[in-house]
Amino acid sequence: MKTQPNYKRIYMDMLTMKYPEKAASCTDILNKKNIDIMDIIHLDQIICGKKEFTDSRFDQKLKSYDKKTIFEILEYQKKNRLNNSQLARHFNLSRNSITKWKKLFLTELNK
Repeated sequence: MKTQPNYKRIYMDMLTMKYPEKAASCTDILNKKNIDIMDIIHLDQIICGKKEFTDSRFDQKLKSYDKKTIFEILEYQKKNRLNNSQLARHFNLSRNSITKWKKLFLTELNK
């Protein structure tokens, strides 16, 4: 069984120690019972803002997504009628990752 880090506690500590001025804008997300990966991405954008290309390129290597999040991202693409490049820019992903996800989960998406 995989366990996830306690993101709620991590982000609360980060806000109280380093970014107390941004705590008010993050309370809605942190008050949720369960925080998913999409919430973490949103919190990261609120706290850190858009990162420089070199920083985001390094961070890209450290990202991993569960199946539920991948489906949410691909549903977002469908709902907003985005192509792979637009989706990749929006979520700071690789176009190759999106293509790979579509190939792997194409049958499950069409259900």
